[in-house]
Amino acid sequence: MLLSVKNLKTYFYSDAGVNKAVDDISFDIPEGKTVCIVGESGSGKSITSLSIMRLIDKPGNIEGGEVIFEGKDLLKLSDAQMRKVRGRDIAMIFQEPMTSLNPSYTVGYQIDEALRLHHKELNKKQRFKKVVESLELVGIRSPREKYGEYPFKLSGGQRQRIMIAIAMACEPKMLIADEPTTALDVTIQAQVLDLMKDLQKKKGTSILFITHDLGVVYQIADEVVVMYKGHMVEKASAKELFKDPRHPYTKALLHSIPIPGVTPRKSRLDTVDDSVDYLSFPKEIR
Repeated sequence: MLLSVKNLKTYFYSDAGVNKAVDDISFDIPEGKTVCIVGESGSGKSITSLSIMRLIDKPGNIEGGEVIFEGKDLLKLSDAQMRKVRGRDIAMIFQEPMTSLNPSYTVGYQIDEALRLHHKELNKKQRFKKVVESLELVGIRSPREKYGEYPFKLSGGQRQRIMIAIAMACEPKMLIADEPTTALDVTIQAQVLDLMKDLQKKKGTSILFITHDLGVVYQIADEVVVMYKGHMVEKASAKELFKDPRHPYTKALLHSIPIPGVTPRKSRLDTVDDSVDYLSFPKEIR
């Protein structure tokens, strides 16, 4: 097992009390597989990924649990040791490609930055070659020309490909993608998903994919973790989850998806019933 999250708890403190954003969740990510975390906005999906990377800022705090990566608990590493893991062994693609790139630097410089940090044995010429290869890998045309371009000159889809190139430059063993297609139109979204699947086949990278879009989950997931108000309510293989959802919250999520040819046009879609306490039901872990 490449990564195991065990009883992870991340809480946020304020004058109003304690917000248990992630409360005692556990799951595994096998080598070369894709695990999706799904749930509504505010369910704790992104906080889970940031906790794994140890990027939680005050007033948040990781209260307990373990994040075992290749036999080491990431939560017990020093800050210096964790910085060596980020980007080199575990890389992350953040939600918003429009704002995640620094507008003051060229895209080539920003990809090269990861190599300068984690591969000090490479000289400038070797790094340039590596950056060009990374741009080619993510399907950027004329990569040598794009090396010197600034982010504002690129489309949304190109910026997201640059974000993936930065994440993949050091060939990490695991990639965390936090809703990487949310800001993209449907056509570009499909291209980015195909790109990630292709990179996974070529590099054998494990992927933790954060999304609220069950259509995306159906396309790419091997395993699925369903979160609700900071809790994991169901965990199953993608095939089992879509064929036989067992937890009422999972069923509610699936019923909210329109089915072509079945759902009447202009009809109201089902919604998750906020009056139901889905945490009162037993968890479904298969």
